[in-house]
This record gives sequence, structure tokens and C-alpha cells, in this order.
Amino acid sequence: MKTGLSSYAYFWRLHDQNPSPVSLYDALDDSAQLGADVFQICDYPQIESWSEGQLAALYQHASRLGITLELGTKGIAPAHLRRYLHIAGELDCRLLRTMVNTPDHRPSQAQALDYLTEVLPEFIRQQVAICLETYEQVPTCHNVELVKTLDSPWLGICLDPANCVAALEMPDEVVTLTAPWVLNWHVKDFAFSRRDGWVGFTLSGCPQGEGLLDYDAIRERIQPEKRNINQIVEHWLPWQGNFATSCETESRWAQHNMQYLLQKNASLTTSDTSKESNHAC
Repeated sequence: MKTGLSSYAYFWRLHDQNPSPVSLYDALDDSAQLGADVFQICDYPQIESWSEGQLAALYQHASRLGITLELGTKGIAPAHLRRYLHIAGELDCRLLRTMVNTPDHRPSQAQALDYLTEVLPEFIRQQVAICLETYEQVPTCHNVELVKTLDSPWLGICLDPANCVAALEMPDEVVTLTAPWVLNWHVKDFAFSRRDGWVGFTLSGCPQGEGLLDYDAIRERIQPEKRNINQIVEHWLPWQGNFATSCETESRWAQHNMQYLLQKNASLTTSDTSKESNHAC
């Protein structure tokens, strides 16, 4: 099991409208300083146009930092997945997170199955796992049905129970439904807050441990250490009024959330080891 960050933890710092954006190299350097040993380049379409030389340089930089790379995109059209499979080969990625829908393409369940059936053998040959993320646009049971039907250890679920609240799927239900097939875990805390005048609510991110995410229960359910499921920190950080404040807050959240996970993992691992030792006695 590895613990690290996603490019979504650098959303405002990488943003193309930021007057002083950081680069992927900067994000990798910062992640390494925070203790990450994995980084997921997620929904970063610019990488599709990078040359093999550029990809090789990025891989070498990550390797020098001791960071394993993962990829993330949207869509399951075969041509698109094959493009990302090629990029994965250049970056030595073993996992591609994706979503069934894109902003301009919403395949039916039958089409989704056909697409994945077509490309999965190529991913298996290259030993790259496809992870379908849980989110509000596709019922979780549909993602699970695809995974169960194709029945391959190289096709699984990227668990993000916060996303599904918008479709009235409760986090506990999503975790229970997907647990046997989880291959990747997006860890982000979230909370509801009242809108101005107490009219309605806003669902947004918050620092780890301050919201509704039951981290301990999810970890116990999916057993990331035993099953080698990487934990990837993401943020839902609302716009803070300007880039300087948004980026500064984002940096604090990244530091806090990584420390939270690393400390939690250390304490829970120690607790698990103690239980096993006591049981053996």
C-alpha cells in the first residue's frame, strides 16, 4: 500500500487561469516533501499531447523522488483508453482511474461493457489495472455490474464515496457494495454547510478528520494494506475569492491531509499488529 496525492490536491495551483501556476514537476516535489510515495495524475488532459521524451523525463523525475505514478482520465471509449495505456507504459503506471461518462459521451451500460471487453485484454497484457470511479453520474451498482461481469483482477473500482452523496447514495452503502472490488481509494473528507439565510446546503470538502468521512470504518472494510490498495488524497476545496488565498489554503490542506493519513496508517497498523500478536498468544 502506498499513500500519496492526486493532481486534484493541486487543483488551484495547477489551474490554467492561475497567474503563477505550478508544474507537474513542482507538484511531485511538493508531494515528496509531504511524505508521498505515489502521485496520481488525474484529469490532466495536457499530458495527452506530451512527447515520449517529455513523459520519460517526468517518469525519471518521479523515480528520483521515490514516487510511483498513476494516471486518471474520463471516458472508456477504446481509442481513448488505448491512448492512456500508451502513456501508462511510458510512465510505468500500473493503474488507470477512469469514469464511464465524459462531458460529451454517455455510453449505455451495454456499450460500456462492449468497450471494456474490447480493451481489457490489452491492459492485462501490459499489467495495468482499469479502475472505475464511484460518482454521481453512474449508479454504483452499474459500475459493480461491469466489474463482476468481466471478472478480472485488472478491472476494479476506484472508491470515492463522497461523490455519490449527490445521487443520494450513502457512503456506507457505496463502501459495502464495492468493497470486494476496490483497487484504488480516493480519500477526501466532506461536509454539509448551510447556505446564506439557512436556505439549503452546500456539500464541499474539508480537512481530513473534520467532516463526515468515516476513515477508520472504510479502512477496516476494504483493508488497503493487506490488499495493496493505494490511498490517494484529493480535495474539494471551494474557491476562496482569489488565487493567492485558494492556493495557500490548498497547500495547508495537502499538508494536513497527508499528515492525517500517515499518522492514521501508522497507528492503525500498530494496532492491527498488536491484535495479531495477542491472537497468536
